[in-house]
Amino acid sequence: METSELLKKVRKIEIKTRGLSKQVFSGEYHSAFKGRGMAFSEVRNYIPGDEIRTIDWNVTARFNEPYVKVFEEERELTVMLLIDISGSESFGTDHVSKREFIAEIGAVLAFSATQNNDKIGAILFTDKIELYIPPKKGRKHILRIIRELIEFKPTSTKTNISEVLQNFNNLIKKRSIAFLISDFINKDYEDALKITSKKHDLIALRVVDQRERILTDVGLSLFKDSETGKEIWINTSNKRVREQYYQNALAIEHNTSQIFKRAKVDHANLNIQTGYIKPLMNLFKKR
Repeated sequence: METSELLKKVRKIEIKTRGLSKQVFSGEYHSAFKGRGMAFSEVRNYIPGDEIRTIDWNVTARFNEPYVKVFEEERELTVMLLIDISGSESFGTDHVSKREFIAEIGAVLAFSATQNNDKIGAILFTDKIELYIPPKKGRKHILRIIRELIEFKPTSTKTNISEVLQNFNNLIKKRSIAFLISDFINKDYEDALKITSKKHDLIALRVVDQRERILTDVGLSLFKDSETGKEIWINTSNKRVREQYYQNALAIEHNTSQIFKRAKVDHANLNIQTGYIKPLMNLFKKR
């Protein structure tokens, strides 16, 4: 991709997602992800209705009138974006791929985090960690993350969520908020989810495209697995084939949701056709 085209895409995503994070997500994000605790800020005169336990008895005795301690939430957190950039993320319809959709989601989360004075970092992965961007603050740092989400070319096309989560746990020792963004077309990652959710505040965001559920009737067509390269001819005009395709997709969705529930991981499905705003808002409100 030409540098000018890349910068144009980055700028377009920044304008859209920065506005969304300010106008839509800021308050919900702040409420959903609490700081590490409460830090002492100041003392002030007691006001009827203040909790008795907040009275500062030493200051009260000194001035012979009641004073209370005021605490503020310690806001600074570390937010990590764990983003799947394997071969299946190149799939997409309606003029946008999963990866472009994910870039927007990552940008919204990054700007929401930085508005709350949180550090933001990213891990781009396939069946291994392809790129690690250490947590930092600032607009330039977020723009770098967006650029990498758009342009970075992985060395592998496969996916191994379990392996990547194990490496993430070894890499980030301090508890963080971790958004795992993927289509979760993978197997045997439930145990890794359970382990990671105990060490970090793990949230799974499953990116889906409606065409992965509904097979369009376009006659005999050649399908290729973007991760393995395997090809197969399918007669999409066969109604039974289309119905089986649909039922398989529903079964995968159900099984994936059950994995998240058993691992006690908050999750949301983000559909390319219907957008990410409403499901993200609902997710934040439930926390």
